[in-house]
Amino acid sequence: MSQSLRYAIAGDHAGFSMKNEVVKFLAAQGIEALDCGTHSAESCDFPDFAEAVASRIIDGQIDRGILVCGSGVGVSVAANKFPGIRASLCHDTYSARQGVEHDDMNVLCIGARVIGPELAFEIIRAFLGAKYTPQPRHARRLDKIVAIESRVLAGEFTKKH
Repeated sequence: MSQSLRYAIAGDHAGFSMKNEVVKFLAAQGIEALDCGTHSAESCDFPDFAEAVASRIIDGQIDRGILVCGSGVGVSVAANKFPGIRASLCHDTYSARQGVEHDDMNVLCIGARVIGPELAFEIIRAFLGAKYTPQPRHARRLDKIVAIESRVLAGEFTKKH
């Protein structure tokens, strides 16, 4: 696992217990992750925690994030609304590794109600141990994603009334 990268983790109430298990798992591996909440099992809103991690990636405080909610879908959808964030829901090690190696994924999303802690740890190992390998076809595709994002931010897709 890459220990030179900086990490953050967050999750909503449905992901609270899993998030805490992951924090302990990372600490046992010698990896410190900024815990962006939630800090209780009280009902809360997953977009807040997706924003907490995404904003820290955007401003350069961290390099990669892990988000946990019940299914993993909500945090993935929310995180991908932020420019520069490439979040994906992964419930297997292949997708977690390949998402980084081919697509430069920087946020791993997992569903605490879908998988257990041991599988989550394996997926996280794959995510943290992977490195973007910009082969020409991967770089070309990532460039297209960045170009789409730039066009959206420039207002190209604004609805006209």
